[in-house]
Amino acid sequence: MDVKREWFEIDYYSILGVSPDAKEKDIQKAYRKLARDLHPDQNPGDTKAEERFKDVSAAYDVIGDPETRSKYDEARQMGPGGMGGFSTNFNGQTGDISDLINSMFSGEASFGQATHSRPQKGENHQAQLRLSFDESINGIETSVTSGTQSGKTQSVKMRIPAGVEDGQRIRLKGKGSPGSHGGPSGDLIVIIRVTPHERFGRDEMNFTLQLPVSFIEAALGADIQIPTYPSGSVTLRLPAGTQTGSTFRVKGEGIKDEKTSGDLLVTVEITVPQQLDKQQKKALQELKDLFPANPNDQT
Repeated sequence: MDVKREWFEIDYYSILGVSPDAKEKDIQKAYRKLARDLHPDQNPGDTKAEERFKDVSAAYDVIGDPETRSKYDEARQMGPGGMGGFSTNFNGQTGDISDLINSMFSGEASFGQATHSRPQKGENHQAQLRLSFDESINGIETSVTSGTQSGKTQSVKMRIPAGVEDGQRIRLKGKGSPGSHGGPSGDLIVIIRVTPHERFGRDEMNFTLQLPVSFIEAALGADIQIPTYPSGSVTLRLPAGTQTGSTFRVKGEGIKDEKTSGDLLVTVEITVPQQLDKQQKKALQELKDLFPANPNDQT
């Protein structure tokens, strides 16, 4: 893989909000959170969020892959000044330093007419695969299309395991470009993109659900029927005095695999009626008189 000029100019760790010595799982966790928050489906019409989403994806494409991250780190250690404006001269031959750096990382350095070659792994390819929420939870057998070094496309069959997440990367060994000088073929890295569900969200092995309730239900308490994935329902007992933003855990109603089962995390959102008739206004005024304390009054 060639060293990219922008590697010298862009701090991908800063974009993802992680340190250069962050562990792979921490980088993945940071990316998934940002990708969820900035996803275009979650921010329709927000161009700033869309650009930020692209930056975050580009950063993860580099430092989210251990092999590419290693080369990025090595390139960054060569200095913050970048490659522009520098040149090298060996045996009377002048060239941009990027040519030298690329040859260093590819394992081939040319000085005059002397060339050293050794087996090189082929270039990795990347492809994105869009899944529905249901497909990501249940798994699916499908095909993914990627480009080749010759500019043609190839279709590769693959099995998507149950429970994959948005932004997850699946590596298909040997499905990239052929190697040179007898080296192995590169890999195909498939980046999963999951279309959000209309009701349920996801937090690792847990489903999440926003539950709107009236302020009366929150104040007095209530038994509320809530949906479960993929169908069905359970009763959630809402205690009296529930505050907006409170989260309740329904055990065993999350994502299941062979070893464990996640939960359903229900977050309460107290709704306020926007239109009231005279009788309702009168009732609320009487209620207000019974609770004269102002929560903003610090005295």
